[in-house]
Parts: sequence; C-alpha cells; structure tokens
Amino acid sequence: MIFPIEGCIITDSLVVDIFPEGSYNEQTVYLCPQNNNKYEFSQPIHGFDTIIRHSGTYTFRFPQGNCYDIYIVKVIDVDNDRGTIGNNVKIINTKEITNTVVKDDCEINGASRLSDCTILSSKDASVYIGTGVICENSIISNGCSITNSVKMQDCFVGEACQVANGFTAQASVFFANSYMANGEACAAFCGPFSASHHKSSLLIGGEFSFYNAGSNTNFSNHAYKMGPLHYGTLERGTKTASGAYVLMPAKIGAFSVCFGKLMNHPDMRCLPFAYLLAYGDTMYIVPGRNITTVGLYRDIKKWPKRDKRAASCRKSIINFDWLSPFTVGEIVQGKKILEALRQAGGDNVSSYNYHEYIINATSLRKGIKYYDIALRIYMGAVLKRAIKGGFLGKPTSDIGLGHWTDLSGLLLPISEEERLIDDIKNGNIESIKEILDRFIDIDNHYRQYQWTWTYRLILDYYGLDELSDSDLPRIREDYIRARRAWVAEIRKDAEKEFAMGDVEQSVFDDFITKLDHEIDFED
Repeated sequence: MIFPIEGCIITDSLVVDIFPEGSYNEQTVYLCPQNNNKYEFSQPIHGFDTIIRHSGTYTFRFPQGNCYDIYIVKVIDVDNDRGTIGNNVKIINTKEITNTVVKDDCEINGASRLSDCTILSSKDASVYIGTGVICENSIISNGCSITNSVKMQDCFVGEACQVANGFTAQASVFFANSYMANGEACAAFCGPFSASHHKSSLLIGGEFSFYNAGSNTNFSNHAYKMGPLHYGTLERGTKTASGAYVLMPAKIGAFSVCFGKLMNHPDMRCLPFAYLLAYGDTMYIVPGRNITTVGLYRDIKKWPKRDKRAASCRKSIINFDWLSPFTVGEIVQGKKILEALRQAGGDNVSSYNYHEYIINATSLRKGIKYYDIALRIYMGAVLKRAIKGGFLGKPTSDIGLGHWTDLSGLLLPISEEERLIDDIKNGNIESIKEILDRFIDIDNHYRQYQWTWTYRLILDYYGLDELSDSDLPRIREDYIRARRAWVAEIRKDAEKEFAMGDVEQSVFDDFITKLDHEIDFED
C-alpha cells in the first residue's frame, strides 16, 4: 500500500505522511491508522521518543494481519516543546542538561551544565563539549569544540569555532573558525577568524573580523552616561599588540595594528593598513606600513588554508580577498588625505597632524608609496581576472559603484545592503531563507560588482574616458612593477627579522623561496 503524500510536520499529535520503501535509516515503531492516508500515535509507545525528535527519513512497519507493510516516512519539521537528543550522541559524566536540543553525532564529556542551548552537530561536522563547560541560552554550530571549563551565556558560536581553557563569554557572537581561549568577551561581535589566546585579554563592546588580540589587550567605554550605546569597530585584519588599550568608541581601518594606549576615540578607517602607536600622551600613525610586512603576507595566505568547516556545513559566506573594493576604497581615500596633508604642509616639515595623531614626514611619503603599490596591484589583478573571465569591457550595470562594506566576511556594495533592508521593511522579503538566498546571490555576483567598481577606479586613476585595448599593456606593466616592489619590501622585512637571530635559517630560506615563486602568479 503506497500513499503519495509529500512530507509531514510532527506536532503534539504526531501526524505523519507515508512514502514508499527505500534505502533509508531503518527504525521500527507501531502506529494506529487514523484515516486513508495518515497515521497518528494514539498514545506513547516504544520508540516514540527516538523517532519524533528529528527531521529526517525513516522506515516504518505497520502490522497487517500476520504480515507487515513497510513504508518510508519523511519528517520535514518538528514542533518540540522540550529538549531533544539526536542519533549517535555520546553523553558521559555530565552533571546537567536542561531544555537543550542536541543534534546528531555530538559528544558531551564531563560538562557541568548545558541549559536552554541548541547544539547543531552533524555527522560531517560533529560538536565536542568537554570537561567543566557551563553553557546557558546559547547556540553552538557545526564542527565546534567547547572545552576545559568554558563559561558561556547568551552567545552564538559559529561553524568550526574553538573555545577553550576557561574562556568566559556573555552576550557575544563568534563566527566561523574563530579561536577563543583563556580570556573574556562581553558584547563582542567577532567575525570569522577572530582569535584571542591570552588570559588577560578582554573583548568588549566592539566589532572584530579576521582579528588577532595580543596579550593584555583591553577595550573600555567610559561614555555610559546615556547607557551602553557606544561601541568600536576594528575592521577586518586588525591586530592589537601586547598591552594595547583602545578607548571606545573607536574605529580602526582594515589590516591595521594597534600599539599602546590609544585615547581620543580614533577614527582611522580612511587610513587602512596602518600602525597606530601611543607613547605616553603622544599618538602616532604610520599609514600603509602593514601592506609590506611579513605578518600580512602570512595572514592572507593562511586564512583560506585554515578554514576547518566541512564542505557540507559552510553556511557563513567568507570572502578572503585582502584587496577588494572595501579595502581599496579606503586606500584611495587614504592616499588623497596624505597627498592633501603634504600639499598643505609642504615638504620641508618633520611631521604632519591628522585628528590628533602625528604622521612623521618619512612615514607620510612611504604611506603614499605603499598605497599606490596596493592600488596598482589591485587594478592589475582584477583586470587580469576580467580578461580570463570574459567580462572585460564597459560594465552593463551600475551595481557595485559607490562605497562597499564587510558583513562579517561577505563583501558587498552598500547599495545592495540598503536594497536588502528596504525589501525587508517593505515586506518583499518575509523569511530568513529569503535573506540567506539574497546573501548567496550577492556573493555569486561579487566578481561582476567588483569589476563595475574597479572599471571606474581604472578610469579615474589613469585619467581615461573609457578603457581600450591600447591601455591594457600599460596597466599590466604597472601591475608587475608594483607586485615586484611589494615582494621586495616583504623580503626586506623578513631579512630584518632574520637578522635579529631568532629565526632559523631553514625557516627563512623556505619563506624566501615562497616569495621567489610569487613571480609565477603574475600571468
């Protein structure tokens, strides 16, 4: 007997629809017939708790006289009012689990308390909860590891994150591949690949992404007269050195490094790749310095390799481009600011002032040089990709022009972000799935939007009305020269570190060999 009913929703009465037999996970329960095409549990029976707690596909056997008819039941939704335990879950020496949904293949070993949590484990990306963990009102995503007396409340932990060694977190989110150990987080928005290893580091009231916190990093916000309304933003790739302190609200440009006690609520988004340094009450900025460091080179190479998410569990969209319309837009703005400061102050001065920060004259000149190197590398790389991708030429759409933003790993034009918000407000988008589909669509069109933005940048940089074939050799030549100048500066930085005597010869030689192979990517 086959009933051609599609899907089912399990509610308190457990109504299921019947499918023909197939090769699915086989489990046996006994049901009482309700009508011609549905079966309903009339009372709790053996196997009831195991079956109904999860969406999935199961084999059911129904008694028909002395024989059994076998059907496939596909559960597409489950309406639970209590905690559930999935298949192949291992729970050992755990004191308390209350109102918690534990998905398949999760292991909980020695946890102290899990209360009002959802653990999104799966066969391909299982979750491990270890000794002494206390987790309340939180969501833990696929592939995570929460171990060694972590205390967590009101948090979201993204895919393949590791939280360990007594880390405490409250009202915070940690997106894919973040690593948190020993320290603290409160009201912290940690984008992908955020890392804090040290016991004395505190992340509070800030947004971070591709971030690395040095030991004894601290943030504080003393502007609480109207309540906890202020916060800071450290854009993607930012680092804080040991002992760094940033007074919120503050905004630090992409791929910058903070040293010392930074006061006066700095807003340096327009000077990315910078060193921000404080010596007592005097604060300095070295714009563009981080473009040519070994640290940046290693970071942009290692992040894609350190994505530990299973292929089947990659919900977060992460764009690894270090030079993108988002960061290059800031570089363009920064180069204009430095040139304006140089023109206003002249060349016969030792330093320039910008927003209460001092820029030494040599740092300003090098900053203009490094920003220009990055611009030519970016334009040449995008042009090369456009030629290979077959979309070289005048863009057919204006989507991509204007400012860009970084939504926790997703790079997109602000115009698309605003369009999404308007669609939500106007009711054109009514579900989370539609929002996620829009994000996927934006990411799928990233290269087209990027080319639209970059085409305008090329015209402005080279003073062209339109891009023609005769312009391509010049742009390519500038790209190769800039790329080789970039590699040469990184080599100098590596040699400087090697001269300190701590780096082994084999490590140094291996790094230099990698730099030598950068020429292979010019074409």
